[in-house]
Parts: sequence; C-alpha cells; structure tokens
Amino acid sequence: MNERIERLRQRTRAGTHHAWRQKQATGDVPAVLALCEAERLSLPRRMARLIRAQCEAEAVVIEPDERIVFTRTLPAAIPAVVTAQQWAQWRAEHTLHEAGPISNVCADWGQTLAQGLLGRRQAAQTARVCLAHDAQAVEFLDCAVECIDAVLALAARYAAGAARVGRHDVAVLLRHVPAHPARTFHEALQALRLLHAVVWLGGNYHVGLGRLDQTLWPYLAADLEAGRLDLAGAEELLAEFFISLNKDSDLYPGVQQGDNGQTITLGGMTRDGGDGVNPLTWMALRVSRDLALIDPKINLRISAQTDLDLLCLAAELTAKGLGFPQYANDDVVIPGLAAHGYSLEDARDYAVAACWEFLIPGRGMDVVNIGAVSLPAAVDCAIRAGLACGDDFSAILRHAGEEIRGQVERLTDDYSRLWLLPAPYYSVLMSDCLERGQDLAEGATYNNFGIHGAGLANAADALAAVQRLVFEERRVTPAALPAALDTDFADDEELRGLLASEGPKVGNDDDRADNLMVALADLFAAACEAVGRTPRGGIVRPGTGSAMYYVWLAQGHEGMREPVVGATAEGRRRGEMFAANLAPAPNATVRGPLSVLQSFAKLDYRRLCNGGPVTLELSDTVFRHADARRKVALLVRAFAEVGGQQLQLNSLNVATLLDAKAHPERHRNLIVRVWGWSGYFCELDTEYQDHILARHMYDV
Repeated sequence: MNERIERLRQRTRAGTHHAWRQKQATGDVPAVLALCEAERLSLPRRMARLIRAQCEAEAVVIEPDERIVFTRTLPAAIPAVVTAQQWAQWRAEHTLHEAGPISNVCADWGQTLAQGLLGRRQAAQTARVCLAHDAQAVEFLDCAVECIDAVLALAARYAAGAARVGRHDVAVLLRHVPAHPARTFHEALQALRLLHAVVWLGGNYHVGLGRLDQTLWPYLAADLEAGRLDLAGAEELLAEFFISLNKDSDLYPGVQQGDNGQTITLGGMTRDGGDGVNPLTWMALRVSRDLALIDPKINLRISAQTDLDLLCLAAELTAKGLGFPQYANDDVVIPGLAAHGYSLEDARDYAVAACWEFLIPGRGMDVVNIGAVSLPAAVDCAIRAGLACGDDFSAILRHAGEEIRGQVERLTDDYSRLWLLPAPYYSVLMSDCLERGQDLAEGATYNNFGIHGAGLANAADALAAVQRLVFEERRVTPAALPAALDTDFADDEELRGLLASEGPKVGNDDDRADNLMVALADLFAAACEAVGRTPRGGIVRPGTGSAMYYVWLAQGHEGMREPVVGATAEGRRRGEMFAANLAPAPNATVRGPLSVLQSFAKLDYRRLCNGGPVTLELSDTVFRHADARRKVALLVRAFAEVGGQQLQLNSLNVATLLDAKAHPERHRNLIVRVWGWSGYFCELDTEYQDHILARHMYDV
C-alpha cells in the first residue's frame, strides 16, 4: 500500500466520513410517503419513487485524494413508502422474507458494466414496445426507467460537483459511467461502486458482488495490453474500491455489525469449463491481505488441482485473522448444483451469497434462507419418544426422520405465501428482468428455497451416545436419560460426564458417529426433496450451514417457530450453543483438523447443495512462518481431495481475544469469523464472543 491508500484506509476505519452524514435527509420519511399517497402511486411506482427520492437526497462528497467516489450521506433508515396499516395488512395476508425487501441475491454486474445504464434503458424501452399489451409489464418497465434516470442524475451531480472542486479526472469518469459501457478498469470500478451503493439506498440488503475477478478482468486486461495501466496502478485502484465498501457498512442491516453480505467470489471454473484464475484473482487476495478490512468478504473457488502457490497466498490472508477466504470446492459444488436443476454452464458460474449459500449471479432469485431445521430438537424428540415406547434404535431414527419432515413442512408451508417487495432498480441489474418485462420479485431463472440444517454434529453425537450407552452397552437406562435431561443434569453430573466423554463424536473420522450424521443429513435431504415444486416453481435446497440458528435454536429468539431444545443427550447443558455450521460439537474431544475434514467429507453433498462450511479455528501460531502457512495450504488441498464442499478457517489467539473482551479500546481492529461472515470482535454481542472463545482450536 502506498501513502494515499493507507491514509484512506485509516480515515475509513476512524469514520471521519461520518461527518458528511445528514442530520435529516431532504427525502425523509414523511416527505416520500406523503408524496406517494398524494399521487396515489401503486406499490411498484412507490418503490421506483423511493430510489429517485434517495438519489436526489444524497449530497455530493468529493474527497480531495479519492479517485473512486461516492460517500453515503443519508442515514440508515430507509423512508417508508406505504402506511403502517398497509404494511400490517400485507403481513397478515402473506409471508414476508425477513424485513420484506429482496436480499441475499447477486446482480449480473458484468452485463450492466458492458451495456451501461443507457443500454439497460434501451432494453427496457424495447421491451415496452413488445409488451405494450401487458399493463403490468409496462408499469414495471416505466418504473425501471425512472430508477435508471435517477441513478444517471446522481452520477451527473457527482460529475458536476467534481468539476466544481477542480477534480476534472473524476468528472470525466462520471460523465461516461455508469451511463455508458465501461472502457477501462478505473471506469468499471467507479461504475460498480455507484451501482452497488444505490441498491442499498432502495432498502435491499446483503448485496453480493459476485465473481469480481471474472467481471473486471476484461477491463484490466485491455488496460494492460494498451499500456494505460500497470499492475501497481491497478492494485492501487482495487485497494481504493475495497476501502470504499467499508464506508457505509455500519449503516447496513444484519444480525450483528459486519453481517452485511458484501462478498466476492474469486477463481473457479468458467462457464465454458476453463480455468477462471487470472491475475486479478491473485491481486484481490493480495489487496485484501494488505488492507486487513472486513469488506469485501472473499470466497475462493478451488479444486483438487488448484495451484498450491495460490493456496499459500490465501493462507497469508487467513493469517491476518480476517476469517476469509472461505473455500468452495468446484469438484463438489458444480455437480451438486447440476443435480438440482441448474444448467451446467450456470452451475459453473456460481457465486456465494451473503454467507455461503450458492447462487447464480443475475439469474438466481433463490431465497436461500427460509429458516432452519433444528436437528438437535428433532433427535431429542425422537429419543424421548423412542425410549418412552420401548422402541429399538432403528425406530428412534425413524422418529427423527418424521420430526425433520414435520419441521421442513412447517417452514415450506409458511413460505407458500411468500411475497417480496417489488425491486425495479435491482431488476435493471439482473440478466433478463427487463427483457421479460417482469420485476425480480416475481422470479428469475432460478427460484429455489434454501433451508439450513442446524446442529448436525450435536444431533449425531446425541444419537451416537444413546446407541452406544443405552442400547449396546446398557450403561444408561431408558428412564434415567430423559429424567436427567429434564433437570439439565442437576442431579446427575456423572451421567452428563459419561455422555460427553464416552459417546462417539463427529470429527474423529469415527464411523459410529459419522454414519449417524450421514443418516440425519439424508433424512433432511429426503424431507426437502419430498416437498417437490414450490409455488414459485422452484425446489427446496437443503444445506449444512447454521447461520445464527446455532444460537437462536439453543437460547431462543423472537419469531423462532421451532421450540428451544434444552439439555441434550451428548452431554450438552440447556442454553449452551450448538456447533456453528459443520464443526464438532463444542464439548467434543477430537483428534485434529484432518479427522474433522474426513468426517464431514462423508456427507452426500450432491443432495446438500445450499452450502454450509466445515469451520476450523486455527491457532495463530500455525501461521508463524512460510513453511507453516504452506501446511495450511496443504490442509486446504486435502479438504478438496477428500471431497469437502466448503471450508472456512479462522486464525485465533485466545489470550488476545480475552484481552479484547476486557479492554476493547486496545483491539478495535481485531477481526474474527462469526458464522458465514467476519466482524470486528469488539463490536459483537457477548454471546457471540463467548462462542468464538469456546470453539475448538487446532495446531497443524
């Protein structure tokens, strides 16, 4: 990093740009709503008017040393466009996904950069002529054009503002993009910054950036060939773009600060089956390593054949404690997506949504998180029912399958009434919404639902303990176990210790526990497959991630449908969190990271295509020198070779984390991986900090 980039980085972390934020936006809540009501606008037109009002209310900020501009000046709250009564009525009649707006999808950024907004405007106008007989399509296309014009006006105001302060280089840039197709790497980055920022202004969130190295490489390659830019200059521009993504992130919604979905996907196979790794892949990893900021979160697509030097560079990034890159194995992911109805070309073009869920940029309106199945709750119910009835162990497994199926049916029944807010601007950025004359809220090429299977290791460990200690060795009576669970082991600590220490554990490459884990995952997949086609024309995709449910299903949370499970048969006490994603249960003793990878590689990922990473915490001593980092790279390669689907690594130092809890002012830049995202440790709630401290830590 040069001095300018370091200055921008420090300024962003210090939040000096917050001084530009308006105390009260000129397009505040009453003004937008009152205008919509006065004109009696339809909901699609209200959403377009929101984009227009937000763009018009943004103040122009041109910092003297910036080459990529846009600083959000509006507050976090998105103005309302409907009355509270209207909103309550929609909630009563429909299922709303999370807050209501579309989230957790990824635009076709490459198409928009290649066509420019004027090109997308022409696409809308052409479609309007062809679909003139369809009033709904005409209204949607008019709304899309209103949004395009609003963004063009915002860019024009920025260009004029830059000229006024003598920044003619920036003015020239913004007079061309995003209106016209980008011609250079610099133009592409500036256009992407503005286009991406406006999505958030419309109330959409968890806005991914897709396959950034594939999107931007043609522009950089052309610059390098023409001599307009060298690699050092390109790296400086990319660093500034990455810094810009950290400016507004404190305004973005999420379960915790940092959970904002600003992800990029690097490397992997191209749509035609070639190798997508290019110089920009390497550059993005280097820049992220040197900046050490939480955004963008990086996902690296790999295979068993990935260059070991690239994996070593990725290990250097992990060594910074950022919790990324997260790895996705093309050898497993692509066949899994193809088996679930994605075309082979689209499957090869997958990116990662906010955390780990797989989607196709521009073509996917998959709602990748409609909730979670509590596998520990299903197993707990099955164990209690089976022991009470005197069933054999195979009957307990059948009971577990019935419980899982019931949870899946309840989740999907809720989402049979799914309704999404129109998103005319987001639709402009997708592959063919304009061409079809259809808002993204109505669907895209892929319209699948994703369900998380949370607490898989805990659930399998509970079954393994019962199978061994109750049915095989008869060291625990069928009556004693439920009684101890009911009292949270208050009167039987010896039994709790027996369950925790003597039951087989997932993570040791032990078939006794692992086979039960596989059986549970198969029951979960079968329950999702049994749903068939959803009302939106898609399927239900099961996955192995936990998201925040490893906390919510253990401790409760407002709005959770499934009951909180108390103490469980693997020796876990009431309220203790489950393992996040694919990780050994927190109370399990396991041999090491390789055995963990071997355990979770036994899952049939062709049936579990919603994603969900194996999560490993590594001691920071693992990264102490180049040879040690090479061992981490070899561990990642081993993950791919044994057939893992996804992997996330975190570098931790317990002493540092404990000091950060006691003295947060000393560690404001300390970053950790939480579940599918990274955040600043000192900004996390205590429950998440404590869970990170309690995770298994390995030395390889």
